[in-house]
Amino acid sequence: MTAATTGHVVPTFDIDSHSSRWAKRNLTRQLRDRDAASARLAELHNLADILNQAADLISAGWLQHSWFAYQDDNGRTRTVTAYNVTEMAGRPVVGACLVGAIVEAGGGLSNVRTQPVQRAIDLTWYTLFEAAPRPNHWTPAPEVRTQHVRDLTRWNDQPRRTAPQAEALLRRSAAAAVSEAANISSRASDVF
Repeated sequence: MTAATTGHVVPTFDIDSHSSRWAKRNLTRQLRDRDAASARLAELHNLADILNQAADLISAGWLQHSWFAYQDDNGRTRTVTAYNVTEMAGRPVVGACLVGAIVEAGGGLSNVRTQPVQRAIDLTWYTLFEAAPRPNHWTPAPEVRTQHVRDLTRWNDQPRRTAPQAEALLRRSAAAAVSEAANISSRASDVF
């Protein structure tokens, strides 16, 4: 098996080859910053994937006033809310509300509290309600995050809301993640 390579050469670092304490500290800081940038880039690309998958689900079947739609054993489409969500266990999801689509794209109900799902919800909220997402507000307090979910649910369930609007919001949120990743890549390439 062969690996494709690009023309970009990544410099190697040998911390022991630097003689001064200052040089070693500087190199350690640079490596730490590079690791942090790489982790953030991976997270942003994962968020974009989740949000695009959620948009695809909305395109296939968008719901209001319910969380998910599934097909029962007779091929009928059934909807679920918090009160009967266990009925859909093990069945394929064929539609969802805005937040439900994010949860499903992030791995389903068992992953609702995972960081990728929570951050995808946060990014969607910021895309809808803020002019520009603030990078330092990625982890709101639990009460604030709960309010964000309520805000997104209210937005989704408005009588004049349409599936294309919900899908567009998710696509804009994914684009915001990609844009932030491009900004980080640009800044990282300037530094390294």
